[in-house]
Formats: sequence, C-alpha cells, structure tokens
Amino acid sequence: MDATRIQETLAASESALASPGDLDLAATGFWTAVAAVKRDPELREEFGARIARIDDASLQRWALTRVPVRVGTGIMAFGTAVGLGVIAVAYAAEDPWNGLLLVGGTGMLLVTTHGLAHLAVGAMSGIRFTHWFIGSVWRPQPGVKVDYESYLAVSASRRARMHASGAIVTKSLPFLLLGAAWGMHAPAWAWWVLIGIGVASVITDVLWSVGASDWKRYRREKRLADAGF
Repeated sequence: MDATRIQETLAASESALASPGDLDLAATGFWTAVAAVKRDPELREEFGARIARIDDASLQRWALTRVPVRVGTGIMAFGTAVGLGVIAVAYAAEDPWNGLLLVGGTGMLLVTTHGLAHLAVGAMSGIRFTHWFIGSVWRPQPGVKVDYESYLAVSASRRARMHASGAIVTKSLPFLLLGAAWGMHAPAWAWWVLIGIGVASVITDVLWSVGASDWKRYRREKRLADAGF
C-alpha cells in the first residue's frame, strides 16, 4: 500500500468516525494501512500522528469508560498496594481467614497488575500511553491505551515485549503466590484455588488470547521483528 492509498484509507476512517452508528475501522482498511506504515520509517513519520488521532477517537466511540493515564495509573497502583496489604495481613490470620485473604488479595493483584506491566515495559521501551479504560460490561478488565504515534516509532521487537508483559505477569502471579501460601500455612483449598486460577489463565491464553488478545498482538509484532522491522 503506497502513501496515496494510505491517505485515502485514513480519510475513509475519519469519515467513518464522524458518522453515527456502529463503527468498524477494519472495514475502512485502517488496520491494513497501519500494517503498511509499520514496515516503512518514512510512512511512520508521515502518518503516525494521524493514525494516533484516529485510534484515540475510536477508543472514545467504543470504550465503556476511560480516564487519563495518570489517574488510572494512580488507581491501579493503589489497588496493587491494597492487594499486597491484604496478603500481608493474611500472614497473621488463622485458617480459614488466611486462605480467604490470600485469594482475595490475589484477585486484586490480577485486576491491577496486568495493565501496569504493559505500562512499565512499554515506558521502558519508549511507548507512551494516553488513558486507562474499561471496554464493556462483559469485559471489565481495565486496559491501558497506547499512544499509537509513539507505538509506531519504536521497533517491532519492543512492541512485542510490551504486549507479552501483561500476559506473562497474569499467568505467573498465581503460581508465584504459592510461596505466600506456604509461608502463611494457608489451607489446602487456597493452594488449589491459586493453582486453578493459574491453569485456567494458561488455558484461556491457548484457546483465546493467541487469536484475539495480547498473544495475538505479540505474534503479529514478533513476525515483523523477525522480518527486520
């Protein structure tokens, strides 16, 4: 796709955004244009800011709610601190309360640390972020939105690492907290809950995420990195 065709495609995407009704950026060829831009530094320089504006406007159309990145990061960091605090309290609690607190704290950390991992690894890679958001009632997991201009400006390998980071943290956390379960002498059922959460997360990744979420994006960017982009 050359610059003229990309220009036309982005214009069609902007027109779709300005129109009422359901939005399908893919139908305008937007993501095909983005894929072409990723492969050419000159195209990234020419179209990166415009692509970022379209991507951000799209988020405004479909996200259930969003907050500025600093506000959302503060909320997620506070939630992480609370989750760690709950697990710390569990060390002084008796059975079954230590197990309940451990599982509850783990749940809090699973909600908050996924996006924070994306944010931390992305920031170290030169990727900026604009908002935290919740996509829908049916997918209440908070997400963090990249600034697409900065996303396009870094190498594909860095983009791939950013996408993988959240999934790695989410899958590792329940197994890492088995150490806490051992240290606080948590009841056996709490161990099994942690193992079950971890195994279910891995199965979910294998059956869904590789085709629709973080691992899909990781594989997409990894292919570009392997091709030298």
